[in-house]
Amino acid sequence: MVRFHRLSAHLRRRFGERVQKIPLDAGFSCPNRDGTLSREGCVFCNPQGSGSGMLGRGLSIREQWDFWRDIHVKKHGLSRFTAYLQSYSNTHGPAAKLAAALAALAGLPGLTCLALGTRPDCLDREKLDLLAESRERLGLAEVYLELGLQSANDVTLKHINRGHTAAAFAEAAHAAAERGLTVVAHVMAGLPAPDGREGLDELLDTVAFVGALPVGGIKFHNVFVCRGTRLARWFDQGGYVPPTQEEYLHWLGEAIMRLDPRVVIHRLNGNPAQGELVAPAWAGNLRRVHNAVIGHFERHDIWQGKLNGAEDGPPEWFGTAAGEGL
Repeated sequence: MVRFHRLSAHLRRRFGERVQKIPLDAGFSCPNRDGTLSREGCVFCNPQGSGSGMLGRGLSIREQWDFWRDIHVKKHGLSRFTAYLQSYSNTHGPAAKLAAALAALAGLPGLTCLALGTRPDCLDREKLDLLAESRERLGLAEVYLELGLQSANDVTLKHINRGHTAAAFAEAAHAAAERGLTVVAHVMAGLPAPDGREGLDELLDTVAFVGALPVGGIKFHNVFVCRGTRLARWFDQGGYVPPTQEEYLHWLGEAIMRLDPRVVIHRLNGNPAQGELVAPAWAGNLRRVHNAVIGHFERHDIWQGKLNGAEDGPPEWFGTAAGEGL
C-alpha cells in the first residue's frame, strides 16, 4: 500500500517515466548571509549553504547539467530532468540576475521541469513574472517555487533569525499561485524556540497554516545540528536538544494524516551533507530514516489525508499507473 502522495509517483503518472532532479548552482547568495538582513544566517543553516557548490569550482550551468545528466543517462537510461536551482536564495538580488540564470537553462537536453529554492521575502512582481514566463519560454511542464517557511509561528521565526514572517510566506504563496507556479512549502519539525523547542502542536499548526494556502507541495525536515552554526553553539551549551527519531516519527505521522491528500510530498526527512552533522546521530542515514518513516506509517496504519479528506483509505493517485509507489 502506498501511503502518501510522493513526488516520484506524481511525476511518473504524468510523464510515464522517471523525472530526475539535477542540482544547479547559479551563484546566488542569501539576505541572511550577505548583510541585507544579517550575516549570521538562520541558526540551523550550514554557512556553506545547501547544493553542490559547483559554480564556485568553475563549472557553468551547462557544464553542471551535462555532468549530472551524463551520469543519470549512463546509469539509468533517463531522458527527463528537473533543473533544481538549489543553493541559497535563488531570487535574491536584482531581477536581471534571475533573468540571466533562467536564460542559462535554455536548450538543456531533457529539461522538463524547473524547481527553484528561495525565501518569500526575496520575491516581487517582476521576479514572479519572470518565473511564470520561463515556463512557456523554456517549454517547461512545471515550475516549482520552493519557499522556506519552516514554522508558522512568528515568535519561532524571530528566534531562529529567519528574517521574515509567516504572513510574508502567505503573501508570496498567493502571488505565485496566481501566476501558475506550484508552491512547495519547506517545513521543519523540532525548531528551537524561546521556551525550548517546537513540538507536535507547533508542527500541526504549521501544516494547518500551509493547508489554508494555495500550496501544491511540501517538504518535511527534521531539525539536525550542523557544524559552524549558532544552533551548534546552543547544543554544545545545553541550550538545545534535537528531536529523537521516535519523536519525529510520531510528529510526522500525525502531520501526514492531517495533510490534504492532493498535496505532493517532495521530502519526508532532512539529509545532512557529508561531514556537517553534529547531532542527532540517527539523522545521518537518509535511507534508514526514510525506511523508519515508512515502517512507522505501516505499523500505525497511517496515510496522508486519513483525517483530512481520505478517510476511506489512500487514494489511487498515491501510486503510479503501474501501481508503483517509488
